[in-house]
Amino acid sequence: MIYSLDKIKEMADGDEDFINSVISVFLEEVPQDLEGLESALASGNYEQVYQLAHKIKPNVDLLGMEQTRAAALEIETLGKSEANMSEIQSVFPDLKKDIEQVVAELKNDFNL
Repeated sequence: MIYSLDKIKEMADGDEDFINSVISVFLEEVPQDLEGLESALASGNYEQVYQLAHKIKPNVDLLGMEQTRAAALEIETLGKSEANMSEIQSVFPDLKKDIEQVVAELKNDFNL
């Protein structure tokens, strides 16, 4: 398991509906953002790379995915500074793999 519900459970204070809502929003938004990020990388759109990585970062942080958050932060920072696109693209596969894995785990664990 590459995610943890500790932060969400702390925020939810026992509210299962809140937890399910956060998971649903994650499953709805993050894969779309990841797809957009991949397109932005392919087209060399630094602004979009920055914005999408910035949007993904708190979502993975909420699930306690420190390594994934670090990758999103690195992509965000490199996108903002308009670093070499190949440098950004070298970080992206790790981010994509982690997000795809957590999406599969969440769908399985929450029967979605």
